[in-house]
Amino acid sequence: METEPERLAMRIIAENRRGVLRDISTVVAAHNANIVMISQEVFESGPFAGMAELYFEYDSADAADHDRLLEDLNDIISVKDVKAYKPFGHIFGSRVIIIGGGAQVAQVAMGAVNEADRHNIRGERISVDTIPLVGERTLALAVDAVARLPRASILVLAGSIMGGDISKAVDRVRDAGIPVIALKMAGTVPEHADLVVTDPIQAGVFAVMHISSKAVFDINRIRGQEF
Repeated sequence: METEPERLAMRIIAENRRGVLRDISTVVAAHNANIVMISQEVFESGPFAGMAELYFEYDSADAADHDRLLEDLNDIISVKDVKAYKPFGHIFGSRVIIIGGGAQVAQVAMGAVNEADRHNIRGERISVDTIPLVGERTLALAVDAVARLPRASILVLAGSIMGGDISKAVDRVRDAGIPVIALKMAGTVPEHADLVVTDPIQAGVFAVMHISSKAVFDINRIRGQEF
């Protein structure tokens, strides 16, 4: 009987030059591990200024091979430091994304954070991310980006008026499998959302309840309704 692969993570500090990512991925593949998420950036300041940071999460069918993988990665000449960590899913968990006007975002976040606290104190991991923005183009770009955010599980749009390109972006996010809750507002966004909620605090509560593994609320059962 095959065992489920274990999700593991590590952070690598390496020289910022061509071929480093190739060398690292070759070693990972040699250990029969499958990279499922990766991010890379160059340090602009600090003790590692000019060097690159590589963080990736991977599935490994043999967790006992983890230490040997770290040793082989440390043997790469361009690699300066390798450390193992818990995956972000085990730390920050599923994410509620709240986008819109500052006052409305703050109220939705209040409901989401209070509700997430109830679930997290019982062992779940639900985090809340917010960004207050103005302008149709800016908001549309932010909404579109939600589908590319790791662990983004639900989007709440909080504002007074949203439509046009934002509504089209909402459709694309929903097509990517991420449900969207909208506050009751002017514009066409409410017509494209899965759920419309008048009270911003309640919208935040609904968002957390939907992604919780223990709550009984399911947005799919009331899709298209307004509260």
